[in-house]
Amino acid sequence: MVLAYCKHYLYLLLAICKQYFYDQAMKKVKSRSKCPISCLLDIIGDKWSLLIIRDIMFKNINTYGSFLTSDEKISTNILADRLALLKTKGFIKAHSHPDNRLKIVYTLTQKGLDLMPILMEIALWSDKYLEISDRGKELAKTVRADREAFIKKITDKHTVRNRKIPATDSRK
Repeated sequence: MVLAYCKHYLYLLLAICKQYFYDQAMKKVKSRSKCPISCLLDIIGDKWSLLIIRDIMFKNINTYGSFLTSDEKISTNILADRLALLKTKGFIKAHSHPDNRLKIVYTLTQKGLDLMPILMEIALWSDKYLEISDRGKELAKTVRADREAFIKKITDKHTVRNRKIPATDSRK
């Protein structure tokens, strides 16, 4: 009896915590102006949001643990915050990992995929003006050679991947 009572309160506490963190993530991002560039930067203008999208899009990094091992060394609290924001704003979706139900796999939505031209232009600009990695140079070279084929390849890869992983988020 006592165990059932404790279990009930544990579930209640977990539900309250889950709702609190969901409410925090749902807070509106305040726009500084109606400028389209400013409006987008209000959501994804920090370095971490774009790097998370880059990792999913180009590097096939898509779990919480794998984001933590990226070269940029994002901290756990910032990662959790940015994943929640990107999910809430519709750039990514969370799914159960097909091999381990305790793991979450993040995939891009169409809205997230539509950021590809922006990321490509950042890569091209960086290749022209900055010292970048060999992988970045290779990406820029591939984009310059055939932009449309590159976009199709990445889009197709993510479209197929999204079909294979069942969504587990009941709120969406």
